[in-house]
Order: sequence, then C-alpha cells, then structure tokens
Amino acid sequence: MDINASESSGKTTCVAVLPPKPADSLLVEKVASIIGKDLYATRLLLAGMVPRIAARCENLESAERVAQRLRALGLTTTTCPESQLRKSSVGFAARSLQFVEGGIEFSNDTGQTARVESARVSLIIVGQVETREVKEVTKTKTKLNLPATLLTGGIPIRRKVTETTSSTEVQTERFLRVYSNKTSHSIEIRQLNFDYSCVSQKRGSSSLTNFVDLTATIKNALPQAVFDDRLTGLFGLCLPNLSPWQNADAICHLIYLFTAGFPRESLRDGG
Repeated sequence: MDINASESSGKTTCVAVLPPKPADSLLVEKVASIIGKDLYATRLLLAGMVPRIAARCENLESAERVAQRLRALGLTTTTCPESQLRKSSVGFAARSLQFVEGGIEFSNDTGQTARVESARVSLIIVGQVETREVKEVTKTKTKLNLPATLLTGGIPIRRKVTETTSSTEVQTERFLRVYSNKTSHSIEIRQLNFDYSCVSQKRGSSSLTNFVDLTATIKNALPQAVFDDRLTGLFGLCLPNLSPWQNADAICHLIYLFTAGFPRESLRDGG
C-alpha cells in the first residue's frame, strides 16, 4: 500500500478526515500508525476546524482501506481523487445578482446568468484567501563619484546609479460560494470583483463592508442551506504545490463532499 505518495498521478486518491474535538493522545497514536506519519504531524492533522488530507494513496482501493481503518477509530472520513481536488469547482463567476421570487439570479461579466432556487441550494461557503506578490521597483539616482571628484580637485562629479528593490504586497480577499443540490460546481462571488450597486444604492465605505452585508442578505435568502464560514480563519495547505486560490478551492470541495455525504450535525464536531 502506497500511503502519502510523493508525486501525484491520475490515480492518486486522497483520504480526508474531519478533525475530532478533542483528539486524545491514544487516538493520535493510532491514527499515526495507520497513515504513516509522526505524532507531531498527526496531532497537527487532527487539530483545526476544516477537513484535512490524512493520506494520499496510489489508488482508490488503497485509499478505501485506509479510510475504513480511520472510520473504525470513530473518525469521519471521505475519499477523493487528487486530480479532482486540483481542478477548480467554480462553475460560474458572478459579477452581480438580483433576488427573484424563490431564489437568486446571478450574472457574470459577459451578461450570462445562472439562477438558483432557494429550496435547491445545499451549501454556502464563505472564506478568505491571502495572496502575496513580490514586486521589484527599479529607481535611478545620482551619487557622488568620489574618485572622479578627487581627480578634478574637488569639483563634484556625479554618476547615475540604478538600484532595484523588492517588496511583498499582501492582499486578503473574501469569497462566497453557493452550491446547489447534486452538483459540486459552485457559483462564486469575490469581494474585489463584484458590483455591489446591484443590491444596494447605499453602499458601504469599503468592499469588505459591502461583502459582509451581501453575505448576510444571501444567507437570509437561502435559509435551507448549510452555512459554513470556517475558511475565514487559518486553514493551512491542503496539498503540495497549490496556489492560495487553488488551496481554498480544494478545501471547499472537501467541505462540499462532507456536507453532501454526512448528516449536518456531524460536520462541526468531526463525527
């Protein structure tokens, strides 16, 4: 059995778990022996609030065997092809919306629309993503050329010098995803790419304020959906070599799988 594969392939299957509350030392030891990780890594795996990847196996059969052993310990688990977690599940990027009878109609940048009915929405995920961008700035300035100045007997001679500096810009952006029944593709709203005037002429002073207000309005309009805002905190890297948005997408998909496959009351406490 190949657990924790170092390289992903088309057949690599992930075993995901919901962290239990709390994870005692005996459980940590038993899980560590199953997934082949040390106690420290396993303890971190079983902490937190979002689904975590416990193991990456060479195929579905191996993953199911690992999942069954973890379930025997009382853990809530699911399996998913790694290739699926690395694909975006956003089916529609919304730019504006309008509330209609029985649901919401979303529109994108090109004028296409997607409508959801309140009774058919199963999940709303709200989260935030932090991205970092390193920018280089090149400036040209003049400096005193001391050797040339000495040769002229003290007449200042200046020379042009080009300097390159780098800085890291950090941007935090919230998002909201709406999932309808029986589909893993979501409708997504991003805080910095949404026209809030479509829902209120009295807009807030910032996009974050507008986004928070819009989130509350959508939540009230879709009362039957599971509302999950665990991704507004720190949630760590889901899989190797993922960008921040890809990482959030993978965890969203895991949350969707657990929401679709397990009773609502089991999602918050891990089992």
